[in-house]
Amino acid sequence: MKTHFRKTAKIALVLIYVVIIAGAVVRMTGSGMGCPDWPKCFGYYIPPTELSELQFKPNHNYKKGVVIIVEEELQVVKENFVSGENINLNNWKLYTKHDYAEFNPLHTWVEYINRLTGALSGIPILIFTIMSIWLWKDKKRFLLLSIFTVIAMGFQAWLGKTVVDSNLAPYKITIHMVMALVIVAVILYLIYISKTSFKNQKFDKHFRNVLVFATALTLFQIILGTQVRQFVDIQNKLNGYFNWDITSIAPLEFYIHRSLSVLVLLINLWLFYRNRKLNLGYNKFKLVLICIALEILTGIAMYYFNFPFSTQPLHLVIATIMIGIQFYIILESNHRSEQKTVIAKT
Repeated sequence: MKTHFRKTAKIALVLIYVVIIAGAVVRMTGSGMGCPDWPKCFGYYIPPTELSELQFKPNHNYKKGVVIIVEEELQVVKENFVSGENINLNNWKLYTKHDYAEFNPLHTWVEYINRLTGALSGIPILIFTIMSIWLWKDKKRFLLLSIFTVIAMGFQAWLGKTVVDSNLAPYKITIHMVMALVIVAVILYLIYISKTSFKNQKFDKHFRNVLVFATALTLFQIILGTQVRQFVDIQNKLNGYFNWDITSIAPLEFYIHRSLSVLVLLINLWLFYRNRKLNLGYNKFKLVLICIALEILTGIAMYYFNFPFSTQPLHLVIATIMIGIQFYIILESNHRSEQKTVIAKT
């Protein structure tokens, strides 16, 4: 059962990263408000493909909750009814959670697919939560953390709703991103404790402590990056899609983010050196350096070539992969520390 649990948790982890990628594509294409309501999209379970579907139709059988656009406002059907020749607003209520009332089929379907991937990622989480019941006698943490993951996914879905209702409030987008990383961390922990065998690695206190700091720094960089991204989105709306120069109007967060990247590189190079010098055996650290190299390349491309298409979502996704690897190495190091303590006591 533990082996099947671990495989299912790995599938869940991959799907969570797919959701993160989908979310990055949503932001890259400016599709965050492609579906202005939640959980449906313009009141439909399957969203419209043409603007005509969101315009008033005479002699049409309307269902409760369906949305149309009237004079740049969203109107929602109060109860099931058949429309007459002309619109009667007594049958409708104004959507008041925000004032965004535009339809772009590309944005709508990009956001809709993002929501579908989020729902899909919940399936393996539910499956391994059920599996964890049979692992209760082995480790109670399996069930407790699995239930926490289910609750966290529900909370994450609610956060997604508040993001839409707020018309993409920056701080809510940041919280939404951080919550996704919390879910990744819990699933990684479940994957690790369900291992049946462990590699022959060594524990080094200095390596572990600096790695914890490096991981925290990566998280801080991700949070700063979401703030920079919000600035970029605002400038795109004001000046046209990247019809502006970031080098002349960049906010303070951008320069802090860029300066700290040097510290990130130096700290992780030291960790890589110490890992090799002491032969600690944390081979996954090579992946961290690969992620940093890709982060540097995409960062340079964004700054000097005015944000080429797809560099922003790549920059974010790579950072989330990197912090996941760092966290997993911390788990490996902590396991060696626990083993060392047990040996010393015996």
